[in-house]
Amino acid sequence: MAKLKIKSGDTVIVTAGDHKGSEGKVMKVILEKNKAIVEGVNMVSKHEKPSATNPQGGIVKKEAALHISNLSLIDPKTGSATRVGYRMEEGKKSTFYKKIESSIIVMAYLPRLKEEYKSRVIEALKEEFGYSNVMQVPKLERIVVSRGVGAAVADKKLLEYAVDELTNITGQKAVATISKKDVANFKLRKGVPIGAKVTLRGERMYEFLDRLVTSALPRVRDFNGIKATGFDGRGNYSLGVTEQIIFPEINIDKIKKIDGMNITFVTSAGTDKEAKSLLTELGLPFKKN
Repeated sequence: MAKLKIKSGDTVIVTAGDHKGSEGKVMKVILEKNKAIVEGVNMVSKHEKPSATNPQGGIVKKEAALHISNLSLIDPKTGSATRVGYRMEEGKKSTFYKKIESSIIVMAYLPRLKEEYKSRVIEALKEEFGYSNVMQVPKLERIVVSRGVGAAVADKKLLEYAVDELTNITGQKAVATISKKDVANFKLRKGVPIGAKVTLRGERMYEFLDRLVTSALPRVRDFNGIKATGFDGRGNYSLGVTEQIIFPEINIDKIKKIDGMNITFVTSAGTDKEAKSLLTELGLPFKKN
């Protein structure tokens, strides 16, 4: 907060999010949450009880807070986004504005499967299941890639190898998973790192799915489709991979041992049938009965 130098009364521009490009005056800065309320920006409807300022009560529109990281000050001379700094001149502290070459970055890239979902899959599922509203169409929410490393109880380096491999495969830093209870038969104590996982959302999720379908699965020996028995009854699907070397990101000369992983697709579908149709449209090659 101290570095941003944003205070009440400053004129700012929103540089990210749904209200990118909107300008307004800062009405209030919420220090403990690193947020600010900007006049006329991020309006939401709220229900208010009758009060002295609003005797009737009811639903009113108010500005909701925005995170400070999404705001930039506006230079009063140039009218463009800037950052403010301080320097000493003749023994006095003076304010100066730092120029920002590009305050708003436009992301033009869209993953292939995400674009296909928006342009084709939504309409295909609406036609198949007769949805009346686009919000009813199921979507892929996240993909969880995980691996259990039971031998890590005796050899901690195996867990490091698992974390590094999942990081290379998914393009996102993997985290170690912790045991939840003591198991005497396995010499396992509660709170010991015993596996690794990555949860993918958004662009990375679609990119990983694209690589899985087009590059990894076709490299499985004698591959003729994946089984449709991995659904859990609530629209989620789990796929077991027995060898990590099917992923092009893994260098077979550097691996310590052949190991597999579990890939879980979490969808917003209410039934397994809807989830299967969604995943099929996104490219997962299920075996035909």
